[in-house]
Amino acid sequence: MSNDTAVSAPYTAFSCGVPPSSIDYNGHMNDAAYAQVLTDANEMFLDALGLSAGYRESSGSAMYTVEITVKFLHEVSAADTIRTESWVASCDSKRLRLATTLLVGDTPVASGDSLYLHVDTGAGKVSPFPEDRAQLLARMERAHDEASAPR
Repeated sequence: MSNDTAVSAPYTAFSCGVPPSSIDYNGHMNDAAYAQVLTDANEMFLDALGLSAGYRESSGSAMYTVEITVKFLHEVSAADTIRTESWVASCDSKRLRLATTLLVGDTPVASGDSLYLHVDTGAGKVSPFPEDRAQLLARMERAHDEASAPR
């Protein structure tokens, strides 16, 4: 994990094509596929933050998704390549909210707002982030605020 990469505002490492199975009878990407792209992009961002599968294995804690709101802004076709811009919208000692925009070229095609809880999987309850992750998230929130992150 490179914290400097993760702190860049916005986080832009994710891109993908559109799987043929995601195209509906209108010739556009279906609703569930937008949510899957948001999930995949956020998982890559969580990994860059050191909060993904490796984190669960090493710490016994994990990020649990508790809410995702998707806004559909434009049609996506099978030939399109989707890229994302992700921001730390807010965080506190136990919660992380990511704002992610899906784009085709420079056109926003969807936006997602995702709320995660930090969970101690052994205890089965929400728990505070360890100090190093809390500091990184706070630093990212400030950096993203300064870069005029979308809300």
